[in-house]
Amino acid sequence: MSSLICFHTSYFHFLSFSHFCSFVRLKKGCPSLAPPPPPFSFACDVMEVDLFVFLTFQLSEVHGPVLTVYLGPQRVVVLVGYEAVKEALVDQGDDFTGRGPLPFLMRVTKGYGLAISNGERWRQLRRFTLMTLRDFGMGRKKMDEWIQEEGNNLVARIKSNNGVPFDPIYYLSCSVSNVVCCLVFGERFSYDDKDFLLLLQAINNTLSFLSSVRGQLYNVFPRLMEWLPGQQHTAFARVEKLREFIMMKIKEHQDTLDPASPRDYIDCFLNRLSQEKHNPTTEFHYDNLVSTVLNLFLAGTETTSSTIRYALSVLIKYPKIQEAMQQEIDGVVGQTRSPTMEDRKSMPFTDAVLHEIQRFMDIVPMSIPHYALKDIIFRGFTIPKKTLIIPLLHSVLKEEKMWDTPWSFNPQHFLDEDGKFKNNPASIPFSAGKRSCVGESLARMELFLFLVSLLKAFTFSCTGGPDSIELKPEYSSFANLPRRYDIIATPRWE
Repeated sequence: MSSLICFHTSYFHFLSFSHFCSFVRLKKGCPSLAPPPPPFSFACDVMEVDLFVFLTFQLSEVHGPVLTVYLGPQRVVVLVGYEAVKEALVDQGDDFTGRGPLPFLMRVTKGYGLAISNGERWRQLRRFTLMTLRDFGMGRKKMDEWIQEEGNNLVARIKSNNGVPFDPIYYLSCSVSNVVCCLVFGERFSYDDKDFLLLLQAINNTLSFLSSVRGQLYNVFPRLMEWLPGQQHTAFARVEKLREFIMMKIKEHQDTLDPASPRDYIDCFLNRLSQEKHNPTTEFHYDNLVSTVLNLFLAGTETTSSTIRYALSVLIKYPKIQEAMQQEIDGVVGQTRSPTMEDRKSMPFTDAVLHEIQRFMDIVPMSIPHYALKDIIFRGFTIPKKTLIIPLLHSVLKEEKMWDTPWSFNPQHFLDEDGKFKNNPASIPFSAGKRSCVGESLARMELFLFLVSLLKAFTFSCTGGPDSIELKPEYSSFANLPRRYDIIATPRWE
């Protein structure tokens, strides 16, 4: 019989980040999560999220898929496995649309914008953002062409290395970020633009901070961390530079705006802001514009570029898979033209590899926390108001009953017996339901078009050979960041 488990975590040794953990059973329908005396306890040292994920994953096999965890003073419900996550985010989606007020994100967005908002603010901004991104080409031919052009720029820049080993991190960040810049700012930036490179470095460093122990501590003890010296203050200073850049671009748009001919996301938002300036309940105002653009810039750059970087490591690790993809690309795209999204339906193996890369990478293993905006009844349990909710995406992407070989890289997970592409409902790297990633369609386009362009032009390797590549990312509190390698891009055609 399924039961709700309480996994209580208190920090009795702050500097070593040690945890005292206890587990208790609660009855179904219990209106309170305050536990009776725990039947057993143990101590553990949790420096990274992989141990947390492992513990909750293992406990769910014994006690069921709904676990309650106390991280410092914060009560958290963890949902484990495809069935529980789907039931919550899709079948009972209206109850789980709340977004957790993560202290770091609340601080950098000042509570505004799409990512961290709830209620009417979230509904208005999400509806507008989805509509505007579609109008400017997300999933349409125009965006296809923008990514093709950026892919050609990326290939040309890599060719200029003349086969010398290089770290692809900034090339990929430039290319992916430029796609977002075209949508949001209506322009792209040179790979040599020093100001642009500084902004990309700030984005990379911000995600790295969120994925560090200090980032974890800030989200658990924000008031204490505000008083202490450390990297958190540097991280906030970097984000402020990003905000200043965005505000400068908004000012440029205000000065040159033609309401009859919007150029990009900012123009469309400014038009809506003007139309609703006398509406007291509107969410179309300057603060939401700044923070939503910041959301798009941060989320649209680092996660996609990191996934492409991880993909290159996978293909170096498994050269036969790289060769099979190149054979399929040569047969469908050929040497003379750029790939299009129409090609994907004729390239089942390539499509399967890209889906498996996202499954195996597991880039945001704990998702972005949801939040109980009211008491929620779920599977007979009461989740009290103000509880953080973690849909454990790791447990979905690695669930043994949903995948034949969940702990191995295996493109056959997405191919049927005839070699045709088949989807798996547990393939939800962008989460699911009403709070799923707003840029999912764009990210999938970028992954396909960039990687096909790169494999069409180059064969990738590294000086240490395939055995030197470690695919296990660095687990973190927020994202699984791939390890950095200097790679070699050998041109396939002269």
